[in-house]
Amino acid sequence: MPDLSRRELLTIGAGAALLACARKSRAAAGPGWIDRRAYGPFQVAAAFPLTSLDRELSDLGRLQSELQRTLAIRPPRQTVDVYLSADERSHRLLLSSQFPRVPYRRAIYVQSGGRGAVYAFDHRELPIDLRHECTHALLHTDLAMVPLWLDEGLAEYFEPPAAERAFGHPHLRALRWNLRLGMVQSIASLEARHTLADMGAAEYRFAWAWVHFMLHGPIVAHRALTSYLADIRRGNPPGQLSARMAQAIPRAEEQMIRHFKHWRQS
Repeated sequence: MPDLSRRELLTIGAGAALLACARKSRAAAGPGWIDRRAYGPFQVAAAFPLTSLDRELSDLGRLQSELQRTLAIRPPRQTVDVYLSADERSHRLLLSSQFPRVPYRRAIYVQSGGRGAVYAFDHRELPIDLRHECTHALLHTDLAMVPLWLDEGLAEYFEPPAAERAFGHPHLRALRWNLRLGMVQSIASLEARHTLADMGAAEYRFAWAWVHFMLHGPIVAHRALTSYLADIRRGNPPGQLSARMAQAIPRAEEQMIRHFKHWRQS
């Protein structure tokens, strides 16, 4: 299971993307970017050859199509920059120069001046980090806000390769043990988490679980999610998603538990 060190999106308030005074001209110059390629809406600049990652990075372009299909997230009107350092040391130096007041993160999505960027470095789990952070990026290019728990739950859902999202996520086994032991977190309890400091391993797991339930469970649950996001997009007060779920699905927690009890790949 991915550990909490990969929960890299810094947020202010309930799921708002970090707003930073980035010195974009210095980032664009970069610590020796030697390869630049476009993958869907993402403009990737790397301090190492991208050839070995080309297949994994191609997932980023497909990620935008998947969010549009499942959540009606609109394609971004402008590109999202992705800066990949060659190693952790150069990544740390870049972040400290661009965001001196921001705690270090292994991968991070930031917004500055209405434009988003992802910063990371080359390591074994880079493709997972990128899918997680680029999900945040795509959500925030279309939506003015996303509640923290939902922002993270969606990023958790979309971070594995597409073939593993429905049945092969590392959260699934631990979640089933939680449910067998009677451990359940409601959407309302997750809505009370307003900072990343409030989000532990269990909160990430149940945020993922509720997203999985809304995407693969009853159609009314999916409609509650997409209508909620549509209201955010239109600037309508969305209220709490927990209230919509309660109205759409009586005893939603029981149905979520039943969903995972019977969830098997045929």
